[in-house]
Amino acid sequence: MATTALLLVDLQNGTCGPGQAERRPEFDRLFHERTLPQVQRALGLCRGAGVEVIHTVIENLTADGRDRSRDYKRCGMGFPPGSWEAQVIEPLAPLAGEIVLPKSSSSPFSSTILDYLLRNLGIDELLVAGILTDQCIDHTVKDAADRGYRVTCLSDACMAESLERHAMALQCFSGYGRQLEVAAWAQELG
Repeated sequence: MATTALLLVDLQNGTCGPGQAERRPEFDRLFHERTLPQVQRALGLCRGAGVEVIHTVIENLTADGRDRSRDYKRCGMGFPPGSWEAQVIEPLAPLAGEIVLPKSSSSPFSSTILDYLLRNLGIDELLVAGILTDQCIDHTVKDAADRGYRVTCLSDACMAESLERHAMALQCFSGYGRQLEVAAWAQELG
């Protein structure tokens, strides 16, 4: 497992943390019932097996967000540096030594030093989990595959705005790597 990393994408207060139930009740319910328990299981397994854990969060580098991608500017996505919204949600809080990379675009490969970091760590396989399946997960999986990483999307540890969008996204990027549920990956882990 020394060459594997778990990449947790956008699991932060501003996207799936406290307060989301009022804005997006169905998303919040499904996230807490279905997705979060699977992410927690994957994270626990990875930590126990010594797998490198990397968190990415949507976080501007500048207070006014001028560094964000054109897409993020257009849709109003972004959180100020150091803000509560940019912090990883409490149930998945990073441990000492786990890396947290702020990103300002859909793919962490576009707006962070992720590729450089993974190569320095000797990583060649990525386990990907997080939100949203049809946006940041899709971009991340495809970009990782294009850069030569072996990619496994932990399909039940990802989520989109709806179950339909989640299923369509998984189908869309199915050719870029494996898709396993956390239980199946846990069996492989042993």
